[in-house]
Amino acid sequence: MTNRRLRSLVTAILILAVLLPIALSIWFARSHANEQFNDELETYTASARARVEMVIEQAREALLVLNTLQTTPCSPEHLLALRRLAYTHRYVQEVIWMDGLNPRCSSLESSSRQQPFPPPDAVTEKGFRAWYTSRTDLDMSYEMVAIGLDRYAVIIDPLTFIDVVPFSSNPINLALIGTSSNHIIASTSTLSPDIWQTVREEHRISLTRHGNRYEILPLLNTKLMIVAWASLAPLEKAWRDQLLLWMPFGIVISLLAAAFILRLLGRLQSPRYRLIDALNNRDLTINYQPVVELKSGRAIGAEALVRWPQPDGTWLSPDVFIPMAEQTGTINQLSAYVIERVFEEMSDWLRQHPDKHIAINLAAQDLSSTVLLERLTRLCAGAGVATRQIVIEMTERSVVDPDITGPILTRYRQAGFRVSIDDFGTGYSSLSYLQELEVDILKIDKSFVMALERKQVTSHIIEIARTLKLEMVAEGVENPQQEAWLCRHGVQYGQGWHYSKALPAQAFMRWADDNLASREDETLLAPPHA
Repeated sequence: MTNRRLRSLVTAILILAVLLPIALSIWFARSHANEQFNDELETYTASARARVEMVIEQAREALLVLNTLQTTPCSPEHLLALRRLAYTHRYVQEVIWMDGLNPRCSSLESSSRQQPFPPPDAVTEKGFRAWYTSRTDLDMSYEMVAIGLDRYAVIIDPLTFIDVVPFSSNPINLALIGTSSNHIIASTSTLSPDIWQTVREEHRISLTRHGNRYEILPLLNTKLMIVAWASLAPLEKAWRDQLLLWMPFGIVISLLAAAFILRLLGRLQSPRYRLIDALNNRDLTINYQPVVELKSGRAIGAEALVRWPQPDGTWLSPDVFIPMAEQTGTINQLSAYVIERVFEEMSDWLRQHPDKHIAINLAAQDLSSTVLLERLTRLCAGAGVATRQIVIEMTERSVVDPDITGPILTRYRQAGFRVSIDDFGTGYSSLSYLQELEVDILKIDKSFVMALERKQVTSHIIEIARTLKLEMVAEGVENPQQEAWLCRHGVQYGQGWHYSKALPAQAFMRWADDNLASREDETLLAPPHA
């Protein structure tokens, strides 16, 4: 994965790190509020079920006891037994003895005047029968439930089934429905008809409608169903309360995660990582500054100069990123990159022009081992380029310790490469180390070329080079006057804007070919010597 992609990934993670904890805190707040709401509703429904089952079980127990009585029906002894049973069973309102479906007497009346019971609304497998009626034997219009076995029936107030205290902060409603007759037996509030219709048709066990949440619980073997429901309005308040609890945690985690990832992103955006990224993506380009022979103006080669284009269209100066590469330990990668690109772009041209050369700049760290020397030797052999066509350039600052760099430079020269000292005269130990190093070319820094008429330092540098029998290249030649002065004082070669700016590979090769062709034409047109 390239550093650029890694930065994009880290940036995406940063966005997630900021948003995810906050989103999770919102989710946790809503989830916790929903869970609490649902738990309360389900707990209340389960309590209602237990209540209904307890009432039904008491009614069954009473009926089983009644069917063991041996007294004469409706006799004083029988009526007393009925009254005692109604008294001892708290959920039983009345006990009735029937002849078929005709009530004859009860715990409230020695002789019943109640109308015959209709066919039961439900009959269980064990023979228990159930009626849901709005009439009582006291001629009152009141919903009642009758449960019978054989010749006895017990009357139960329907509200007894749903007399459950909700241990909840929210009001919860409850309804008991007979599924066989679709009759609402008891309800603490009005149950919307369309809710019951949906439950019947879709057999739903949970439902959200009209701003309420409904829980439906069938009671097996009883043909009864419990419906519990509660308004969702308190849920919204509970969600906001939970949000006040969870949101600070989400914000703190977001800030911590953002700080960590920003630190990581800062490292990835550091100069070292940016340069590695540019090298991996081959963003750096190579331009070639022509080097010409001053007397003839003929191109003899070029200096390879690395350039770093920026996303905004500008170019980062080598004076900035090369020292940065040296400081961050990526200079060896940069030098290797430049060498590879030079051979990719210029090997064919060098092979076609065996008298031309390309100069490549190396740094002090590059001269601490023979790794680049071995790579250059392999590339020359593979491309069919003579080693003398590659010039190794170093600033005098990169060879401040001749004891270390001297032996490496000797190995380069033994392999056939030529060695050049760049920016000569800008350091502090030029004369002392120049005699100790084996070099071929001395490059006069452009600062001296610009001051030819004002200072005599350039003349002394030229004299030193002559004494050491070194070839000379003047940098920064910008006008014919400088060219003439340098030529007059014995400098062989020059480079600068007077000839051409640094060019991309294809543009340089076209320039060099045009330069060579024009010089050949000038030679052919020149008059013969007398």
